[in-house]
Amino acid sequence: MRTRFVEGGATEEIAGYARAAREGSRIAVSGTTARLAPGETLDTYAQAAQALARAVDAVRRLGGGAESVLRTRVYLAPSADWRGAARAHAEVFAAHRPANTMLFVSGLIGDDGVLVEVELDAEAAG
Repeated sequence: MRTRFVEGGATEEIAGYARAAREGSRIAVSGTTARLAPGETLDTYAQAAQALARAVDAVRRLGGGAESVLRTRVYLAPSADWRGAARAHAEVFAAHRPANTMLFVSGLIGDDGVLVEVELDAEAAG
């Protein structure tokens, strides 16, 4: 049985996806960014912390938690500070240390100023 968590954002509707989906014990979280208010700028660390919090919240809503996360992917815009993103990642996952990929990409879809996008794969109990 497949369960989904939908936040209700415009992009989910436009692109036809859910923030996260669970089938059996496997949870996949879609690419998640910080939510920036119009004209708001946040540094890489703050964006990564917010994006990771949203992504882990999606895992929790489908029966897992930070400890359930097996793999993370962190995509960075060219002007992002990878150390800031790494620091935010360590604050969330240092006790659980999932597999991780962090890479620079040519750009991210979303509001101007988006520096970080994260994806998670988790395995929940039951």
